[in-house]
Amino acid sequence: MVSSSSPEPARDSSPEEPSWLLSWLDSLLSEELRGAPPTELVRYRVIVGAACFLMGLTTLFILSNVRTPLRALPGIFTNLGFIVTLLVARKARAPLLPALLLVGTMSAGVVATIFSSRSPGSSVHVTTMLLPALAVYLLGQRWGLLVTLILALLFMVAHPLYLLHVGIVRVDPATTLWSSHLFGALAFIGAWWLFSLSTTARDAAQTSLERTLKVLRESEGKLSSVIESTDDIVVSLDPQGRVITANQAAKRMYTKRRGMPLEEGQTLLPEQGTDRATLWQQRMAQALRGERLRIEEEHTFGDRHLVLDINISPIIGEGGQPAGLTIFGRDITARKEAESRLGEMHRNLVDASRQAGMAEVATGVLHNVGNTLNSVNVSASIITDRLRQSRLNSLAKLTQLLRQHSADFTSFLSRDPQGQKIPSFLIALSDQLQEEREFVLEEMSSLTGSVDHIKSIVSMQQKHARAAGAVEEVAVPQLIDEALRLHAVSFERQGIRIERDYASVPPILVDRHKLLQILINLFSNARHALVDSQKPDKRLTLHVHPAPGGKRLLIEVEDNGTGISPEHVARLFTQGFTTKKEGHGFGLHISALAATEMKGRLTCSSPGPGQGATFTLELPLEPEASSP
Repeated sequence: MVSSSSPEPARDSSPEEPSWLLSWLDSLLSEELRGAPPTELVRYRVIVGAACFLMGLTTLFILSNVRTPLRALPGIFTNLGFIVTLLVARKARAPLLPALLLVGTMSAGVVATIFSSRSPGSSVHVTTMLLPALAVYLLGQRWGLLVTLILALLFMVAHPLYLLHVGIVRVDPATTLWSSHLFGALAFIGAWWLFSLSTTARDAAQTSLERTLKVLRESEGKLSSVIESTDDIVVSLDPQGRVITANQAAKRMYTKRRGMPLEEGQTLLPEQGTDRATLWQQRMAQALRGERLRIEEEHTFGDRHLVLDINISPIIGEGGQPAGLTIFGRDITARKEAESRLGEMHRNLVDASRQAGMAEVATGVLHNVGNTLNSVNVSASIITDRLRQSRLNSLAKLTQLLRQHSADFTSFLSRDPQGQKIPSFLIALSDQLQEEREFVLEEMSSLTGSVDHIKSIVSMQQKHARAAGAVEEVAVPQLIDEALRLHAVSFERQGIRIERDYASVPPILVDRHKLLQILINLFSNARHALVDSQKPDKRLTLHVHPAPGGKRLLIEVEDNGTGISPEHVARLFTQGFTTKKEGHGFGLHISALAATEMKGRLTCSSPGPGQGATFTLELPLEPEASSP
């Protein structure tokens, strides 16, 4: 990543330039000029370097004209100007004054040389083209234009007039001299214009580059602030698993985990050769193939238990190929604990609602039965009263009277007034008893109907309890976590690490208590297998994902414990079969039966002894239609 700090001035020379030369040139500059940006520093070095170089050339010119002092006099004054330029550059805070002194000294020296020369073409010599270029480079466009115009007037106007007026040369016609100097003036100004375009383009490019760098630094600073301000773990790795960048949260986590600081360039993977390292290598390989992974991992630091939600994403480089990967980790321990508490509260609410529902149903049953019992009570009371008021008492009196006259029964019926009434009384009594019989039968039918109604109420409630009393919508991952909590203490005490691989699956309708009992049995068996194993890295891995086809749900409980022999796998779910010394052989059998009752299946697979085992519980994602 690009550093957010401002770049230091480039003090080192390029491979073509010796560092001692640049150091010597920098020593001729003031401290303010030495602290300029690299592109400006090059210009300041040109000022002092050109002054030194031209002073050396001028010195050679003076020495070559020792016998003619008047000819060497301009060189002496020119050297004085170069010396003043160097002295000013050593103290200046801005480059304008030493640049003006250098360009002015050079211009004065060239002017003096041209006017002292008797050659009519000296003012249009190609060397004079250096002056506008150097003026634009050192002074900028405006000052460079001023210097160029002054020199153009001196070289292209004043010099020809001087030559013609003094009579140093005679040109006939004189237009030849003026035409050459006119073209020279145009070339002189053209040199300024071309170099101005180059300087403008360079300055524009430099300005654009500086703005781009500024934007990049600001963007990087903002990005770094965002990454460093989060408590989430942020790490980027190269394809070999070496750290490219890591925020402070990641470094703190690594230090707690490994007991050593996390540095850029070192490997982030766990110790090679462990199951954990192999698992992370597989995950990295998937990410480098362009896949995005999201996993949950549990870590323990002393007495603190930590759950991380980890996202692994590829870094796409040029050509769309992965050039590394990023790892984002978020501490979701509090969320998991909250979800656990929420699940427990939900279960408590479900139990409370079930009890409330049972109470409500019982109240409704009692109310309906009570109403029916009122009808039964009324019918029974009516029958009792009717029987109490029955004419059977009159029949008993008639029978007693007949017994008293049994000796003269014939004369009693024919002569006695009471006896003569007996036939009509029996007819009336018969009609009355028939009426009473019909009434009692009607009331008994009503009583029987009320009893049948009570039986139907009870039967309906029993059928309802059998059909839906134990089935509810269950989130499988939450139920697995609930079952794990029942073994959490023993898992931690035995050093068993839990790894979860939960796919996004919908809730299913199932008997929660049956499924919970199956999971508890499977976790108990896995714990025994891991405890009996001598492996230092004891691991229990839980997978939840849809089966191929999407209609069934698979719950896989995988351990790296003692494993199971092939001859035992076939008998594992048989009643009474067990490989434990203190086992009774009912847990897996009951679990298999419960799975079958839930329209599912429980199976087991193991590579062999010492290689762990995997129990797979298969359940329907949607309730299957029951047969009529």
